[in-house]
Amino acid sequence: MAELELRANLAAGLDNAPSPDATELAAMLARSFGEGTVAIVHYGSHAQHSDAKRESAYDFFVIVDRYGDSYASLARTVGTSYSARTAATLNRMLPPNVIAVNHSSHVPPLAAKCAVLSLEDLRRECSPSARDHFVRGRLFQYVQLAWTRDAQSRAAVTDAIIDARIGSFGWGAASLPPAFDAEQYFRALLERSFSGEIRPERGGRIDALLDAQREVVLRVYDALLQQLARERILAFDGKVYQLAKPASAWRAMRAGWYFRRSKVRATARWAKYVVLYDDWLEYVVRKIARRSGVTLELTARERRWPLIFLWPKAIQYLRSRPQRRPDQ
Repeated sequence: MAELELRANLAAGLDNAPSPDATELAAMLARSFGEGTVAIVHYGSHAQHSDAKRESAYDFFVIVDRYGDSYASLARTVGTSYSARTAATLNRMLPPNVIAVNHSSHVPPLAAKCAVLSLEDLRRECSPSARDHFVRGRLFQYVQLAWTRDAQSRAAVTDAIIDARIGSFGWGAASLPPAFDAEQYFRALLERSFSGEIRPERGGRIDALLDAQREVVLRVYDALLQQLARERILAFDGKVYQLAKPASAWRAMRAGWYFRRSKVRATARWAKYVVLYDDWLEYVVRKIARRSGVTLELTARERRWPLIFLWPKAIQYLRSRPQRRPDQ
């Protein structure tokens, strides 16, 4: 396969047009974050058409040149409850920040959940040097480049996403079945990725994600597996692939350590919601209800002082969430 054809297949889906609402939201975000906005990447349930509710937030990666300038622009254009300096500092310490931005002038209003990354941090978090799984765990799936500043920016972000997709073999190889095709490869990635994060999803979510993304991701991972076979990393018998050499204990240990580190960093990232995500408590409660079917009833005291009184209920949920149940 020619290099250009391989690249086109690995970038499948990026040029697909988002929905009109997502397109309008992406343009609004680009204006709000200012001239330092590099690209807006649309991901998640709205992009994939996987059980998204009309009123639920649209998920975006907002890629910027410099954190401080972009948060200052956001504060001027839409207003923020936190200072640009605080947001920029937290973003540099533990990228990305996840923040809420509302398009209030749209009828009805639209909500965006934005993961903010510099282009430099995007490149790192899509590479084998990624510090955790947050970025790679989303970009190996079907995403759309909803807005880019120019052709150079588009090429740079596309390269990073291709790196994330190629890199899926590094963290996923130890979890592969003995024989697999592109669909089974992608399913193994989803299962490993979900097991490595604290998520509220109930059973059946992986099937829904696979069904929603099948057309795009099979093109991506058919191309990747063919390339790995040409490099003799995989063996191919005309129907299914196998590892040319069994995954080493060292590879499995590295993958395990990577996901354990990711969980620690994910927990720390949730703490940033309290500072940066407007109405964070309502967002968390709604997401748990939507994804797991579990309704958390909060008392007035828990709503007023969640950081003091919500811990027992949070710990109980984490221990019993659908993701941890053997029947899920």
